[in-house]
Amino acid sequence: MTAPTDQQLIDFVIRETRLIDQHRFEEWLDLFAEDGFYWMPLEWGQTDPRLTTSLMYEDKLLLKIRVERLKGNRTFSQKPKSRCHHVLQTPQVDSRNEASNEYVTWTPMHYVETRLDQQDLYAAWATHTLAVVDGALKIKLKRVDIVNCDAAFGNIQLFM
Repeated sequence: MTAPTDQQLIDFVIRETRLIDQHRFEEWLDLFAEDGFYWMPLEWGQTDPRLTTSLMYEDKLLLKIRVERLKGNRTFSQKPKSRCHHVLQTPQVDSRNEASNEYVTWTPMHYVETRLDQQDLYAAWATHTLAVVDGALKIKLKRVDIVNCDAAFGNIQLFM
């Protein structure tokens, strides 16, 4: 793949959330670069996931462990399984740097997670930092900023 078009970047973000909504977690995990991270800051405007506690800051290995847990037969917190639904505004391409192979998108969204009779709604912004790796787009960093990130939350079981 040469430098991706804006439309390819937008389509990538939309496909990524569809994989989560459809519980196609192994395919979703394959979208991450080997050195990719998934980050949910705990503080508004947080700039460093290592110096301040985060809701989540997981590399690909930790994401793989979570995916394995979600499909495990002995994961009793997932009987019945949680379900989710993303409602996205159109992703916007914030920056393109073909020289450094870095493409950044920003997507406002609402995310619903449900299990049994409990349903939680979150408003958030997702920022994807993408790169072309071996001819395919990969996630280097997915940052999800929840609007009320400093509120008390229950367990978020799936991925925003």
